Amino acid sequence: MRATATTTPSKSREFIPPSMDLQDWAELKVYYDNLLDRQIGSAADLEQWIQDRNDLDAAISETFAWCYIHITVDSSDDKAMELYQHAVQELSPRIASCEDDLNRKLVNSPFINQLPKPYYNIYLRNIQNAVDLFRQQNIPLATDVQLRSKEHGRIFSEMTIGVNGRQMTLQKAGALLEETDRICRENVYHKINQRILQDTSSLEALFNDLLAKRHQIALNAGYENFRDYKFRELGRFDYTVEQCLDFHESIQHEVLPLVDELNEYRQNTLGLGKLRPWDLHVDTSGQAPLRPFSDTDELVDKSIQCLTELHPFFGKVISIMKEMGHLDLDSRKGKRPGGYNMPLMITGVPFIFMNATHTLNDMRTFLHESGHAIHSYLTKDQQLAVYKRVPSEVAELAAMTMELLTMDHWDMFFSDAEDLRRAKIAQLENVLKVLPWIATIDKFQHWLYTHPNHTSEERRQKWMEMLRQFSSDIVDSEGLEHYSEYIWHKQLHIFEVPFYYIEYGMAQLGAIAIWKRFREEPEQAIRDYINALKLGYTKPIHEIYATAGIAFDFSREYVAELGAFVKHELHKLIHD
Repeated sequence: MRATATTTPSKSREFIPPSMDLQDWAELKVYYDNLLDRQIGSAADLEQWIQDRNDLDAAISETFAWCYIHITVDSSDDKAMELYQHAVQELSPRIASCEDDLNRKLVNSPFINQLPKPYYNIYLRNIQNAVDLFRQQNIPLATDVQLRSKEHGRIFSEMTIGVNGRQMTLQKAGALLEETDRICRENVYHKINQRILQDTSSLEALFNDLLAKRHQIALNAGYENFRDYKFRELGRFDYTVEQCLDFHESIQHEVLPLVDELNEYRQNTLGLGKLRPWDLHVDTSGQAPLRPFSDTDELVDKSIQCLTELHPFFGKVISIMKEMGHLDLDSRKGKRPGGYNMPLMITGVPFIFMNATHTLNDMRTFLHESGHAIHSYLTKDQQLAVYKRVPSEVAELAAMTMELLTMDHWDMFFSDAEDLRRAKIAQLENVLKVLPWIATIDKFQHWLYTHPNHTSEERRQKWMEMLRQFSSDIVDSEGLEHYSEYIWHKQLHIFEVPFYYIEYGMAQLGAIAIWKRFREEPEQAIRDYINALKLGYTKPIHEIYATAGIAFDFSREYVAELGAFVKHELHKLIHD
């Protein structure tokens, strides 16, 4: 599927003509030169300069977004890959250099202190941060890292296994882990993990290359390690490394015991002497896996109904995306794994990509990505593109909250009351079970990048140590250690977007808190949620969370409170 933007842009491009070829550097350079050479004689001139620069930024952002979309929907599309590589190798380095020149022109302007505050505070903070981090010698390194990191997606997109005489993607095979036939589940589990292990050498070599280049980027910018550099590059001004470590500790001590309880309940309910990894996704009722939709058209239509019941505006956004062809949801060979919502700065209507295989998890994923899409739509009228690029801690809050808030309307998918109950139980199990994995991945990355000279063997040992630290003792993985040793290879974030993962955990806690408020005062909770999303990135993270009526807090006390609430809701579902 190759969708294109065909609707009227959300905001007219006054500085950049719509007909301009944004893949042609000669044309682009004219506009960068205009901005760089322009005389600025007043604060009003500076604001106009910022707006014109913003128009150029938004147009380039959308062009690059479509380049990425096209290589993910079909990894075998040579023309799409050629355009993507041109954007990354030929355009990005030149743009990066010009952007630094423009940033320095802005921060050195005598009129910068006359810009209206606090509106420009976040924008100017980000610009100064970019100036502080920029090093010319990092441009080719960053370009190489960006291209090389996509190799991970290509490798996994080509992985298939044979089941019952037919080849299927790992995403489709994973759905079979929900089947009631335990022998079938075990067989599929082994095949999936054995297939991943076939590319261990390639993935280890890829990561070693990325690790070395990222460390050099950090050194070039004056940092001791890539962890500290990346925290600054991600703009993590609103919390510290120490708070991330607090998050790890809180999850280990307050959430992992709840996961143990869930696994013990699962083991007892299924009547198993030992709970094995292939037993973790089958329904505890012993019934066939839930299939909330038969095809992606039904998934979209039912999701629109569900979202509309929660709030009419939510359903309207997904309806617009459907009409525009901004949804690519089916899993197929050659399509890259994973899922995302891609904001489109000019069109104003984002694009959702995922690999649906008709499972409950697919329904949850689409509602999750719908949360991102609705967030994008709510920020489309923000004047500056930078304010549409919300930090992940806020972006994931929008998405994970949508999963929980829609639960009251999942009867659109499940007409049978027992199926609806099973779906809600599975959702809340997932809410808790994902948190230890997030903590594991994040803590592992802290070690990886603060110990850049580690050997592959040291890395293997450290991973296993951390995995055991955050794994449930109820699950028996004896004899499966050879799978566990490299299971982190499947985590795309480590390869493509390092350190972008703990945000899911932070946002999960925030989503639970909003859902707790929704149980107490639903209308006010929805209003506050929408108002928080409308802010985009015009406020610091803790203020956005406060607008939603919740705290940005990772203390053991707060995490214990939220965990207890989920446990209470689960208890009602299980015993009612």
